[in-house]
Amino acid sequence: MTDRRFRVLVTDEIDPEGVALLRAHPDIEVVEKPTRPAAEVLAEIGEYDAFVGRSATRVTRELLQAGDRLRVIGRAGVGVDNVDLRTATELGVAVINAPGGNTVSVAELAFGVLIGLARNIPQASESMRQGRWDRSKLGGVELRGKTMAIVGLGRIGSEMARRARAFGMTVIGYDPYVGQSRFEELDVERVERLNDALERADVVTLHVPLTGETTGMIGASELARLGRDAYVLNLARGGIVAEDALAEALHAGRLAGAAVDAFDVEPLPADHPLRSAPNLLLTPHLGASTRDAQRNVAVEACEAVRDALVTGDLSAAMNASGVGGAATRELRPLLALADRLGRLGRALVPGALNSLEVRYTGPREHAPRPLLLSALQGALRDVVEHRAINLVNAQHVAAERGIETATTMVGGRGELGEEIELRLEGGERSIRVGGALLGETHGRIVRIGAFRVDVAPRGVMMVIRNRDVPGVIGRVGTLLGEAGVNIAEYHQARLSVGGEALAAVSVDSRIPAEVVDRLTALPEILDVRQVEME
Repeated sequence: MTDRRFRVLVTDEIDPEGVALLRAHPDIEVVEKPTRPAAEVLAEIGEYDAFVGRSATRVTRELLQAGDRLRVIGRAGVGVDNVDLRTATELGVAVINAPGGNTVSVAELAFGVLIGLARNIPQASESMRQGRWDRSKLGGVELRGKTMAIVGLGRIGSEMARRARAFGMTVIGYDPYVGQSRFEELDVERVERLNDALERADVVTLHVPLTGETTGMIGASELARLGRDAYVLNLARGGIVAEDALAEALHAGRLAGAAVDAFDVEPLPADHPLRSAPNLLLTPHLGASTRDAQRNVAVEACEAVRDALVTGDLSAAMNASGVGGAATRELRPLLALADRLGRLGRALVPGALNSLEVRYTGPREHAPRPLLLSALQGALRDVVEHRAINLVNAQHVAAERGIETATTMVGGRGELGEEIELRLEGGERSIRVGGALLGETHGRIVRIGAFRVDVAPRGVMMVIRNRDVPGVIGRVGTLLGEAGVNIAEYHQARLSVGGEALAAVSVDSRIPAEVVDRLTALPEILDVRQVEME
């Protein structure tokens, strides 16, 4: 149980099934309110640890800065256009969306409008209602044998590929951010250039996020590469297709038809040129507007928000770069060890930190990046005022301070199993600290500088440099005992007889400054550092 309950503000008509997941947890208090003016939300956001909504409430920089307690933003939907992602990342607020919940609904709508265009279904229905029988004027085309070009082979694009193949279509795809193995898995021919895909396409369907790179990616010049019998589908985000250019191409008869479900400005203005364009199916952003999709995205988002609050699981956070997916959940013992190594290394490198490098030895190819973030989280935990350091903003904070970072991976397994080594540099001093995961969950500190040690990263750790002379361990133990400090582990290491030695001492509580001063005053002691591991 936590010391206090997490308060979550839920708005924008989130499906009750998702809200119920939050309410069911004893450590979460849910406050559900309807969509309200921005000023009202701003006035009370400081009372909440998390916010869950859809697109109606804009999560601005001002709102995020006012949310002193905010740890998580949950968006029950795919897009996060209404969230200031950069500010959230700077402040360490995890942003969670629901990328899988509406996948099928969007893909089914896309094929629904495509079939409607190909068979003139809307025109046929309207003519029948008007008492006409326009059979000879409303002949259409088959999808079988046609080529569909999918721009963006993510979740929805992948569903489009599966359905297109079921209709007997040839499927090609353009997505520079997806590996060849994914194309092969979906039986989609990879096309390296967007223009090449457009020139071959009978149907172009767009399934990409709205970014600086994708804004206006289908403009007049791209539309001109399509044949007169081609169809364009935009059920992704307004702004990906240049709306004026699309309207002009349809009016000029240079396209067979198009369908648009997302617009630059919503609701679509009454006098917008798209409203009068021929052979165009317009829908009011219905892609995710099924009962199934709304339930799915609410459950997906609320479940991830719950886990982020209660267990610290950020695997669903889209701004925790490199820390995502189910595979990362398996890294938790390693992430905890990297965090503790970061704390230890930082305590041993006083002054400004210049660089931090993580070296991972083990079989998990995706591990180095999350381990770097976790090590930064540990190393920077006490250097920023008024801001929590976590896996979301650790890299950003490091960049702000000019701290260079790097990762190295060594395949296979180390001498002790999976191993992590950190090299930290600050001023004129550098230190190497290392740890190993023994078994699946048993993390140990195994290296401090040149010394081999073996101590659990728990409680408070003291690192004592001393001369290798008789009686040091006894004097340290006696002094700590007299101060009421309980020793959990004491590991002494040396490089040579009579030289410098190092002790890694795990104790149950932080040692008062006056006790540290008394330890340092012992003639055999060269240096004493302590670091909180929990």
